[in-house]
Formats: sequence, C-alpha cells, structure tokens
Amino acid sequence: MNSKITSFHEIPVVDLTTLLDGTDCQTVARQIGHICEHIGFLYIKNHGVPNSLIEDAYRLTAALFALPDEEKEKLSIVHHGEVFRGYVPMYTENADPLNTRDRKECYDLGKHYDEVSRFFGPNPIPPSIEGFREVFELYHEHMMRLARKLIGAIALSLDLPADYFEKLQQKPITIHRLNYYPPQDGPLSLDELGTGAHTDYGFLTILHQDNIGGLQVQNRDGDWVSAPPVDDTFVVNIGDLVQTLTNDRYPATFHRVINTTGKARYSIPFFIDMDYDAVVEPVPTCVSAANPAKYQPYTCGNYKYGKFLATYTHLQTA
Repeated sequence: MNSKITSFHEIPVVDLTTLLDGTDCQTVARQIGHICEHIGFLYIKNHGVPNSLIEDAYRLTAALFALPDEEKEKLSIVHHGEVFRGYVPMYTENADPLNTRDRKECYDLGKHYDEVSRFFGPNPIPPSIEGFREVFELYHEHMMRLARKLIGAIALSLDLPADYFEKLQQKPITIHRLNYYPPQDGPLSLDELGTGAHTDYGFLTILHQDNIGGLQVQNRDGDWVSAPPVDDTFVVNIGDLVQTLTNDRYPATFHRVINTTGKARYSIPFFIDMDYDAVVEPVPTCVSAANPAKYQPYTCGNYKYGKFLATYTHLQTA
C-alpha cells in the first residue's frame, strides 16, 4: 500500500502560457507528447482558471457533502437513469471492482441539456445550496476551454492538425465530478481504498486536488508514486481513448487514492471523452506497416457504458 514519497518533479510541470496565448503551441505540444508517452500524468500551471472560482467550487463541494443523508439521497444518481448524474453514495461506484471497494462519496455533473439521453440531460441541483448551479456551470465552461487547448496540443504532438479531434468532439460526453474522501484509519488493505487502481475511461482528465494529498500514480516500472498537491496547478492525465487513438504510443496510466491523513480530502476532476457515437480507432500517424493497428474500431459511448456497467453497483442489480 506504500508509495514512494517523491518530489513532484517526478511528475513534470508544464507551463501553458504559450499554448493558451498561441505564441508557441509546438513547444508545449512536444513537452506534453513526451510526457504522455513516458509518464501519462503532468501538472499544468498558468492554466487560466481563476483561483476565486476554484475556491468557490471547494466551498460548495464541502457544503454539498455536509448535507444530511436524506437530502443527498434525493439527488442520488440512482434516480436519474442513464443520464448518470447526481449524488454517488459510498461504495456505489468501485473503480477496481474485482479487488477494492471505493471509500468515497461523489457528485457528478455535466453540461446541462433539456433533452435526456444516455450521459446527457439536466443536472440535479441541491436546492439548499445557493449559487451551486452558477458556479459549476462556469467551472465547466473553463474546463471545456482548457481541455480544448490541451487536446489540440496532443494532436500537434502526433503530427496532426490542432483541430484534428474536434470533429469527434462536437457534443462530447463530459463529467464534472466532486469527490469527498473521508480519512481511513487503522490497517489498510486493497479491500477498501479511497479509489481503487484504474485507468480513466475517456480522453482527458483535468483534476484539481486540495492540499491533503492521497493521489498515487503507477509508473512504468510498476511502482506507486505519490502525486502531491502543487500550488496553482491542475493534474492532467490521459485515458483509455488516447491509448487506442495512439495505438499504445500514449498509454493510459493506473492511479488510485488513499487518504491516511486523518482529514477529509476533496478533489474536483473534469473528464472529457468524445461524442457518444464517435468511432475510436488508431490515428494514421500512429499506424504503419511495421506497427499495424492493435485495436478494432469501437464507439466512445458504448465503451464508456460498458465501464459503467462494471463499476456501478446499482446497474448490476437493475
């Protein structure tokens, strides 16, 4: 259960200034590409998201999880069908279901849609928390802008046009998640962690974590390395879709959360995938006669739904 307590320099920090202002996208793209190929996780600084918005998001996240259980239950993901939004009680989702129960509570949001379909629809909003809708809709907008820039950099790193993936992300599946990890006391085992070991299912994850810590990343040697909080940064990692698109050139990285600090831990990840019906297959620059495609095409939405069926307990008993 131990991880190496290391300097954050083992997970590199990338300055996004010249990517966001457009003055030198290629240099940042090369950095990100190298990290995706060899590590899969990076910190980003000068990301353009206001600190005041992040502070508001944490304040509202703490208020949400402090609500009485009966209020949270009314907002449960169980009541919202295949939109898959709302409150996720402890042990309802298990990222590594064969080995671990996840000791966390979550709350999932996305872009608001009036029409309901799988992964799309309205957000359940806690009526007693003032400003909740407005803050998280604004946060989602900032995450979308940042994600578009990062995805463009990944495309450039693969010798593709910066807008290459946009045609597959006209209406992408997104999940804006709020996490609460209560402290874990006593002996620890793989049977119960904050979040079990897993790779993310989608394209890209942009995570803000509080100053408590607990995120661990598995390096290419199989060692677990701590990813401690770094002021004024987000943690970014690629997911399964990128591994497929790059024909394993950029592999998704296993990670987990263990909170042994004795304090509550909060984090706010943003997940962006592709359009529900987008076909996922290796891109031309990652396939050759010497390196043929390793994956058959599949659709983003069906892949993600399959992962949900495996990890959400209420879907297994439906």
